[in-house]
Amino acid sequence: MDGGGSKGVYTLGVLKEVEALANAPLCEVFDLIFGTSTGAIIAALIALGYRVEAIENLYFTLIPQIMNNRSSRGRTEALKAEAEKIFENQDFSAFKTLIGIVCTNYDFERPMVFKNSVQQSHGRAATFKPGFGCTIAEAVVASCSAYPFFEKVTVKTENQGEPLLMDGGYVANNPTLFALADTYHALGKKTSEIAVLSVGVGSYNEPKRSIFHQIIFGFWPFRHIAKMFNISSGTIDQLRVVLFPQVPCVRVSESYPQPEYATDLLENDAKKLMKLHALGRESFAKYEKEIRATLKL
Repeated sequence: MDGGGSKGVYTLGVLKEVEALANAPLCEVFDLIFGTSTGAIIAALIALGYRVEAIENLYFTLIPQIMNNRSSRGRTEALKAEAEKIFENQDFSAFKTLIGIVCTNYDFERPMVFKNSVQQSHGRAATFKPGFGCTIAEAVVASCSAYPFFEKVTVKTENQGEPLLMDGGYVANNPTLFALADTYHALGKKTSEIAVLSVGVGSYNEPKRSIFHQIIFGFWPFRHIAKMFNISSGTIDQLRVVLFPQVPCVRVSESYPQPEYATDLLENDAKKLMKLHALGRESFAKYEKEIRATLKL
């Protein structure tokens, strides 16, 4: 599941229909779940056994509470508070399926992916710690820290020191290749044993902004972050086709250029969020047959 801030409600629209199709919690449908940023929140909740309807209820409450803040510090503090409220002190042992939460290690300028099983390690298995010893809330907040809209965060790990982390979108806004690397290289699955559902957040035109947002978005790097994340998602998908052409994959992330759907990752209007959620459900309908066949549902 891709990153995209508030636009994660589109992802939930798609997943609501997938869950209904499977007639089971998604943690029982997928053996491995990867998420970046807003996708990391959804991935963590699914892997804990949440049904999509419960995640939707949380999203439509927490998005306005977080995104209504006008400063990066305010948004970060609100995100931390909500994450701690939802996940409490649970660690990576609480997950019901394998998971990957993608972050960017700012210090080392490389990906840092929180995982829950030593099976997913690519070397250094002897010192592996689920989630690097961090809580789920800490990993999720780090994955969502889209600097400079949010502040970068420092986490205290058991085996990696205290790295400074930020949004996983800077390294892989679409985490599909990371998931495939785990499945194929770490878990040792044959390509014939793998099937992938890759869900984005949709593509939309830029919205008309308030004077405040016009000032903020007029400065680098604010005005290019969303573009960078979109480019990252598209690049990963192209590489996935080249590197894993034999693996069946359904990619759901439709484009909606109509002006009534114009939005960005800081969207906080409840009516707009409901529209994006409905678009996710409509997008599922376009790919339903392909999803059924690929996932054998």
